[in-house]
Order: sequence, then C-alpha cells, then structure tokens
Amino acid sequence: MRSKKIVRKTKETQIELELNLDGCGKISVNTPLGFFNHLLELFAFHGGFNLNVKAEGDTFVDDHHLVEDVGIALGQALNSILGDRSGISRYGFFVMPMDEVLARVAIDIGGRSYLNYNVEITREKIGELSTECIKEFFMGFVRESKIALHIDILKTGNSHHIAEAVFKCFGRVLKMAVLPIDGNIPSTKGIIGE
Repeated sequence: MRSKKIVRKTKETQIELELNLDGCGKISVNTPLGFFNHLLELFAFHGGFNLNVKAEGDTFVDDHHLVEDVGIALGQALNSILGDRSGISRYGFFVMPMDEVLARVAIDIGGRSYLNYNVEITREKIGELSTECIKEFFMGFVRESKIALHIDILKTGNSHHIAEAVFKCFGRVLKMAVLPIDGNIPSTKGIIGE
C-alpha cells in the first residue's frame, strides 16, 4: 500500500493527515472550515484515494494557517509515499466542466516545485473559507510534494463551481500521475529532482 500518515503540530495548527493512494475512496475530513472539508473530500473522491484529515488551528485569527498547513501536510505525505518516483506514470492532465465553469489542471511529479495558479474567484469567502487561501493550500502542497502544478480556469462562472472544479480536477490528475506502470524512474536522466 502506498500510504503515509503525517502529524504536524505548530503553535498555530495541529494536523493529523493520512493519505492512501491505493485506496477505495474512504474519506474522513474534519476541520473547522466546512467548505474546505468539502473541497478535500472532492479531491479524494475523484482521485480514488483514502484520505483522513483531522485539523484544528487558530481560525479565530484567520483561516490562512490551517488551510496552508493542511496543504503542507498533504504534500509531505505524497512526497514520502513516492520516494524516488519509480514506478509511476509521472504526468497527468484533465479538463473538468462544472456547469458553466471549465477548469484545466496539469501535473508533473518531476521533483521540482512550481505552481501556476490562474484562478480568479470573485467572492471573498465561500462559507468560512477565504478564497485566497485556496492558492495558499496549493503553494504549500506543491512546495512539499516537489511537483509542478498548473491550474487554469478556462471559462469562469459561479465561485462555488470554480473551487469545486479545481479540486475535482486536481484529484483526477494526481490519480493519473501516480498510476503504477513499471519499476522504472520516469526520467531519461535516471533520477528525478536533482
């Protein structure tokens, strides 16, 4: 099983996160931010992953620390699971329609961190989640997982639909990129990340 549990405790947040890439969609997400829970559930469901998240933090100050730190923990889990990246397909891309919204996400699990985030959400908050924190989540995830991730909204619309399309699409592309193919490292260099 390709799985990892991460415990992250700081003065700002307390997070327990477990990711299983070869799961069957067992999902339990518990943070104080209902819409953020929903987005993480969509990610795991559309990726076919098992995901267990218990997270608390100083949301009385702001939601930034909690959302970013969950992204960090998820990135650490993925990086640990994948190790030298051998035996995976490495790349994935998906275009996701969500009613009027069209999202495109592409990923390279190539050992180098890069985020292209071309997403504009007009609402400041969806539920208790500050929409600008969605980018912070992905920045933390990308930095710790050492992947290149491109997220683009091709057709805009309802803010709720935009956020949902991004996380559904993210789950789909990660599922493609971690698909087991053979025991080789997917790089002509013979190594990834150096």
